[in-house]
Amino acid sequence: MQELLEIIAKGLVDDPSSVRIDRDEPREDGTVVYHIHVAEPDMGRIIGKQGRIAKAIRTIARTAAVRKEEKIMVEID
Repeated sequence: MQELLEIIAKGLVDDPSSVRIDRDEPREDGTVVYHIHVAEPDMGRIIGKQGRIAKAIRTIARTAAVRKEEKIMVEID
């Protein structure tokens, strides 16, 4: 999952070397939280207008997680 998020994020930003994906330990309910970190100038590219790109990234990640029977959340920091 981390690789998928990294590929998506690097494809959207101007500075792919600044992309970093962090993974938290699973919560009590089994949910794993992934944090996407990018350079400040690229933040708008990841979020998109009215958060549409961020929603799309979350949808893709959740769909991939369901196939692996995982629960995930994606946060953009």
